[in-house]
Amino acid sequence: MADDLTNLSANELLQLYRNKTASPVEFTQALLARIATLQPHFNVYRSVDGDAALAQAKASEARWQRGLPQGLLDGVPVGFKDLLNVQGFPTRKGSLATADKVQTEDCPAAARLRESGAILLGKTQTAEFGWKGLTETKLAGVTPNAWDRQYASGGSSGGAAVSTALGLGPLHVGTDGGGSIRQPASVNGVFGFKPSYGRVAGYPAAHNGTLFHIGPITRTVTDAALLLNVIAAPDVRDWTSLPSDGRDWTLNLNEGIKGLRIAYSRTLGYLKVDSGISAIIDRAVAKLNELGAIVEEVDPGFANPAPILEALAAERAIRLRHDIGDAGLALLDPSIRASLEKAERHTLTEVVEANQRRGELAALMRRFHQRYDLLVTPVTSQPVPHLGKAPEAPFLSPFNLTQQPAASVPAGFDINGLPVGLHIVAAQYNDALVLRAARAFESIQPFPALHLSSLRERAPAWGLA
Repeated sequence: MADDLTNLSANELLQLYRNKTASPVEFTQALLARIATLQPHFNVYRSVDGDAALAQAKASEARWQRGLPQGLLDGVPVGFKDLLNVQGFPTRKGSLATADKVQTEDCPAAARLRESGAILLGKTQTAEFGWKGLTETKLAGVTPNAWDRQYASGGSSGGAAVSTALGLGPLHVGTDGGGSIRQPASVNGVFGFKPSYGRVAGYPAAHNGTLFHIGPITRTVTDAALLLNVIAAPDVRDWTSLPSDGRDWTLNLNEGIKGLRIAYSRTLGYLKVDSGISAIIDRAVAKLNELGAIVEEVDPGFANPAPILEALAAERAIRLRHDIGDAGLALLDPSIRASLEKAERHTLTEVVEANQRRGELAALMRRFHQRYDLLVTPVTSQPVPHLGKAPEAPFLSPFNLTQQPAASVPAGFDINGLPVGLHIVAAQYNDALVLRAARAFESIQPFPALHLSSLRERAPAWGLA
């Protein structure tokens, strides 16, 4: 029964609470037991406060018994990537250069979730300062892939993606400054959604500024929409946050994509992609055709924007240096320190020119979406690598530059049996269309699920209970 409970989606769990056939305390106890079983093998959480979680669960249970839930996610546990501040937990950002100091203030997403009655469960592992697409750090160690511990989990939201895949929490809040939600979601077989920039308020300001998006990592599209209903809200501490229009993001999820014009780009016009990955994505795109979309193979028409990102990294490097000082710099991973020093060599003129080219790219994509409702591509270009190497996901960062909504949807498995994601992108602020398209695909090809029984079969020597 405990395994059955922890495999439930948040939507299913809330229905049980309404029917009084399960309680927040029962679910939280089952979840903490599952974390205790799998955390030693997968290292997904940086910190969990079981006592605090159970206290929140008991308060939630009392509200549900009275028929007066506090909010939309009352009694549902949520994990937070350890780049985000959550009251009662340190924010270590995967780095020895940070202090083990307990935060006294919630980031906006955590504040909205606390107000809704959600259980703030703990902090998930991240790449150091979110700098790499690999969740392996000197501070926290290695977080392996949920499907096979010999392989990389990606990053920088690797802990959140692996936790979601393993059923160690139905809802997770991740961050994406260049693919950090979508890449680990892809290689761990879960749904990862990067909303339009500002849709989810952020505070304190991120090192990579307006490239930094905050969004859901979940096992279902409906769960992501449920989470967005709470966290997609402005906050006075973030002057770039978008105003709320009171939208219910779960509405119209099942309207389908019949008649939508979809552009399919295998390479964005400049990338090299493994033939096996291309074949998986071709089959996924054929499903979109089956659903009634009008699919055309076309590239969006921009050059590789890597030079723009390289120049803008100077801003991130300056902010990081300011925050951690010389003593902190000495504790950084040497490869990050080298990247920081390289980034700082860019001149002010180069940064200004990069921002101008960024604006031109965003305008190009706005024109592109006047013709096409959606753009779809692969997420990764190569099969998932072994531990120690970041999965290659070069399709993602252009859409941080343009601040567009984008998602990774589980689409199949590579030659090594590791998940592969389909990338769905819509015009800026058209977040609902990405969710709708992802839900349409999920309806015809349900997302894969890992259960304790399958994990026992994969590694019987672990002694999983």
